[in-house]
Order: sequence, then C-alpha cells, then structure tokens
Amino acid sequence: MCKICYKEVDISYGHHRCPASRCLYVAHVRCATDEAIWDGTIMLEGYDERSEEVVHEPWNLITDVVEQIIIRELMVASEIKHSYHDHNLRLTFSGKTKDDDSQCDGCTRPLSTPFSSCEQCKFFLHKVCAELPKQPPHPFHKHLLTLSNSHDEDNYSSCSACFRSYQGFGYGCYKGGCRFRIDIQCMLLSDILKHPSHEHSLFLVHNNKGTSCSACFRKLRSRDVAYRCMKRCDFSLDVGCATLSLTAWYKYDRHPLTLTYLDHYELSQLYCDLCEKKREPNRWFYYCVDCDNSLHLNCALGDLPYMKLGNKIEDIGHRHRLTVVKNIWNCPPCKVCRELCNGQALECKEFGCSFTIHWACCRSSYFWDSIW
Repeated sequence: MCKICYKEVDISYGHHRCPASRCLYVAHVRCATDEAIWDGTIMLEGYDERSEEVVHEPWNLITDVVEQIIIRELMVASEIKHSYHDHNLRLTFSGKTKDDDSQCDGCTRPLSTPFSSCEQCKFFLHKVCAELPKQPPHPFHKHLLTLSNSHDEDNYSSCSACFRSYQGFGYGCYKGGCRFRIDIQCMLLSDILKHPSHEHSLFLVHNNKGTSCSACFRKLRSRDVAYRCMKRCDFSLDVGCATLSLTAWYKYDRHPLTLTYLDHYELSQLYCDLCEKKREPNRWFYYCVDCDNSLHLNCALGDLPYMKLGNKIEDIGHRHRLTVVKNIWNCPPCKVCRELCNGQALECKEFGCSFTIHWACCRSSYFWDSIW
C-alpha cells in the first residue's frame, strides 16, 4: 500500500521504498514526487541521513538532568534544566496545582500529570512537551521543522494545519521563504488517526480539493491536509476537528462534557445551554448525559483555547496591550458587539481603561473600520 495515497502499489513497476531494513514504507512515483510531499532535494546513492546528525548535541531542549529517580526499574529525570526557562523544573506524577486553570507553557492545554514545574514561578511543562525533539520530520510538511517558543510581533502565531491562533511552543519551517507553522497538538498527530467518531482508521491526505469535513462541513481546499477514510465511507476530518478535546467543562455542571457526534433531539430542542442560541443539526457538540447539558464547541472550549491565561496580546487596534482572561461570573460587555464576554476574552488591565473584547470581534472588519 502506498503510504501517501493508500492505494495498492504494483511493485513490478517503478516505485519508491525506504532502504532501511524491516521498514515497509513504499510510495508511487507520482505520489512521492508530488510538490506537497517532496521539496526537490535529491539524495546521492548510499546517503545515510543519520551520518549528518551532530551526536554531541542533545536531541531535545533539556540542557541538563539535575536529579534522577528509579521508577519500576526505569531511570527517570525528576529535575531538569530546560532551554526555555531560567529555573530548574521538578517532575510531578500526581496531585493538582493550586490553580485549577493552570496550563502547560508548551502546548497551553490544561495541565495533567506527569508535568514539570518551576518552584519559583508559574511555569509548567507536560513531560511530553519538555521532551519534544528539536527538529523532527512530520507528514504534514515536506521540510524539517524546528521547535521554537517565539511568535509574531503580536505575541501569538497561527497554526498552518488547524488555523487556530496559539501561544506556547510550536514548530516552524525556516527553509527559504516557507512560512509553515504548527502548534504542539497538531505536531503530535501522525499519518494514521483512529478517531472515536468513525469506525475505520483515517489516513492523512494532502490534496483534499472537492471534499468537506464531516464534522464542521467546511469545504476543504487543495492545500489543506485532512484525514480521510479509505473504505468508501466518504468521511473526512480536517485537522481542527481531529484535534478537538474529547472532554470539556461547563461551570454549571459537575461532570465533564463529552464530545458528541450525533444529535437525537428534535430540531425545536437544539439549543446551547450556555449562550441559549440554536445549535445546527448534525454539528458536533459537547454533551453531559447525566445533566442533559448541550454546548456549542466554542461555548465549551472558548474562543482562545490555545492561548495562555494572563499572557499579553500586542497591537490589535487598542492603545494598550490586552490580556487573555477567562470571565466566569462578572462578564463585561464586548466593546464591539455589546454582548457579554462570557468565557475567554481580551481585556485591558491598564488603570482606568475598561476595554474588553471577544477574540472574534477584534479580528472582524467591523472592529478595524471602527478604530480607523
């Protein structure tokens, strides 16, 4: 099977295969030389890319292991130094932080064990995020990607795979004029995905022109990567839907809400319990079966799920820097749409300034027209 288009390869004809022993990776000639897959580089016969590695440099951003412990006969680094933080980070396997809204500074997702933390400041890293490789290949992009914690001058980046704005760590391509960037959650995806919304395995496809996402119904462009079923199911998932959290929390529900794919309610009962607006039939939503609470995806996750609370955003048309906040009880009105900023929003913390705005509103043309 071709690992790019997932169709049969007739090996009696020319094809590409991996020279490594026991590796069964093969591809059609046309698939392997597609411009979305191949950057035009030709390797000489007998080339071994492992010989190009600098063996004296660490493969990740852990610069020193200060202390180790033995767990089930395995040696584990319990205290480390990391390139992106000035203080030592100590590993935690159980328990919670003092702040329930704590987020990993690498992937900006809610904190879960095991994670490393700084005892002097609020800096957290999931163990997986602390050990991310510096420069790995990835099936989403044809060039090697480099790990970085830098962003645009506005202090955030946009993921080229899921199109969400994010802070924290990310991977970027720095070859020529390539502007490809990807957040950590998308980076952890592989070329084959098993998702609970579909019975068959889904395969990464680079050319998706003429198809639509089966979750959000967004029409995919030819340059969009997406996951598709190869068993004639006509099922596709764009990367944004493929990386949705399987659970979410609602302030009036003591149970976690579950990502739900089918709606059995009548059309007259399709409402979101948070914003009290209608839900579209057949669109994914979050649901609690115990309390019968249903929420839109954005209402459950927020408009800025991959921004870290307390971080600043630069230059979006306001004279001061704005802070990422999460409003739960005291929800001020948005400067643009006048609706309450319930949940994640951007707020000015300067004394005497009461400017608050939804993320979607600050990116709208109406907002920019109004400030000019």
